[in-house]
Amino acid sequence: MPQAAFEKADPSSDAEFYACPRFVTHIDDGAIATVTQVYRERLPQGGTVLDLMSSWVSHLPEDGAYASVIGHGMNAEELAANPRLSRWFVQDLNIEPALPLGEGEFDGACLCVSVQYLQRPVEVFREVGRVLRPGAPFVVSFSNRCFPTKAVAIWQSLSAPDQQRLVAAYMRAAGFTHVAGQASTPRQGDPLWIVIGTA
Repeated sequence: MPQAAFEKADPSSDAEFYACPRFVTHIDDGAIATVTQVYRERLPQGGTVLDLMSSWVSHLPEDGAYASVIGHGMNAEELAANPRLSRWFVQDLNIEPALPLGEGEFDGACLCVSVQYLQRPVEVFREVGRVLRPGAPFVVSFSNRCFPTKAVAIWQSLSAPDQQRLVAAYMRAAGFTHVAGQASTPRQGDPLWIVIGTA
């Protein structure tokens, strides 16, 4: 894809944009419940989980018992307030997509309602694949909400089904297999789309 596809209306530093914590959820309770259920079904109990582009909440099931949950995000205050994280780190993936994590460390990974901000998505997804154990799932979910000035141009030019196909294309280009999508479109509330790939 041309580089312009991953440009943003606001080219200013993402670190500045995310400097102030936002203690809000970006999808409603119904969509959160759907994400949580998918995590319950796909992220292995007792495993080590990577929560990429996280915040002060992870939407992991309360009854989920994981060995550890490693969080990544852009705001230290938000990550420090997340009770599900065993440890966390701040990193701008649009500047440095390489994750400071070892190969094959994780039994699962998730990325909730933030994929639209990635300017180097295939590089980031390839890194996720590197840190996952063979056969581990990567769950990416999104809705129709975003900070429009920070979402990349190609994302904003597509309908939701095509956005889902775009995420699946990122996964396949990064080497994930058995890539599949699902949609939850309630009569009321936030719609949700999910793509799951296997490392």
